[in-house]
Amino acid sequence: MTTLNPKLADADFAADTSVDETFLDAAHSYVQRVRGGDMGSLPAILGLVVLFIVFGLANERFMSALNLANLVTQAGSICVLAMGLVFVLLLGDIDLSAGVAGGVSACAMGLIIVNHGWPWWAAILTGILSGAVIGLAIGVLRAKLGIPSFVVTLAFFLGLQGVTLKLIGEGGSVRVDDPVIRGITIDNLSVTAGWICALLIVVGFAGLELYRHRRKVALGLHHAPFGVLAARIIGVAVVTLGVTYILNLNRSVNPNVEIRGIPYVLPLVGLLLIALTLVLNRTSYGRHLYAVGGNAEAARRAGIRVDRIRMSVFIVCSSMAALSGIIAASYGGKVSASSGAGNTLLYAVGAAVIGGTSLFGGKGRAMDAVIGGVVVATIANGLGLLNQASYINFLVTGGVLLLAASVDAISRRRRSATGLS
Repeated sequence: MTTLNPKLADADFAADTSVDETFLDAAHSYVQRVRGGDMGSLPAILGLVVLFIVFGLANERFMSALNLANLVTQAGSICVLAMGLVFVLLLGDIDLSAGVAGGVSACAMGLIIVNHGWPWWAAILTGILSGAVIGLAIGVLRAKLGIPSFVVTLAFFLGLQGVTLKLIGEGGSVRVDDPVIRGITIDNLSVTAGWICALLIVVGFAGLELYRHRRKVALGLHHAPFGVLAARIIGVAVVTLGVTYILNLNRSVNPNVEIRGIPYVLPLVGLLLIALTLVLNRTSYGRHLYAVGGNAEAARRAGIRVDRIRMSVFIVCSSMAALSGIIAASYGGKVSASSGAGNTLLYAVGAAVIGGTSLFGGKGRAMDAVIGGVVVATIANGLGLLNQASYINFLVTGGVLLLAASVDAISRRRRSATGLS
């Protein structure tokens, strides 16, 4: 008669069973994962802390409420575009046309208002729809004809600039005067509304984390120690309430005028972040997306419609690019022939990669794009306050991007060596 060894019986599912893990055990496990190459957004977060310390010491205006509000507004369009690019990068593809797609979409929005007098909501929907159509065209060419994404999107990058020139003429521009659209970046929530939103975020996050923790405990699944859970909740609360406090301070340079409150662009980016995070982490579409990015052939054999997934990411990316273009138009008050061109795409790709999204596909989060977007905006903002020449900004941003790409490549190699990927 053969007896079963309980240790062997549990081995295959040891990671799924409940264990009495302490806070120190969890910290040691995290350190081991980092040493194995699974660093996530840690380098970007550490870099952001360093940037804030350096710029804060170099110029006292950097940490002022006025400058931090400007920083939030400057980062808005970059973060939104970078979040869209994450979907494409997860498949190991690239969309070089995302920036100019946002410019064309914003141009369509502006012309609809100026030439036809449509309401702001209809104009915004038209802009987003324009972006979705562009993404669909790119996706079909990429998925159905098998043309490399670099070639397809490079062609659209060149062609869409011609579309903008045709619509508004060389050297021309379309003013964006609608108060609602302009208010995205120049208006603020009331102080009361800002605190209510902040408290809802903290309470909602804490409730969700506690619910998930109790559910795992009840089902006997592996769960993080309560100390780790408490640390996450406290961290989110400190950042959320701290940012709210600073932005609710009076930041007007005119003593006779008060400017308080959170810029509308911040909750907009927050809502998009929550929505895209839920899509990636809590839906079958998100799971299929990571599966295709990890191994497209294995995903196809598992029954996943790889072509549809590949087309969808370009639609999502161009739609988010349209939103980014609208935010940029709100900030600048106009749409010109150069909108979305220049360094717009490069900054957004840099933001996604700096935040922790892998260029090799299969690894990335919407949060990576937001963190990276803040890093890129912080570099430009801080160097601007120090009156540095433009070439310094390019050199520093390029160096940070190269460093992030190097960390990504090294991390991937270490994960392969340790069997984590």
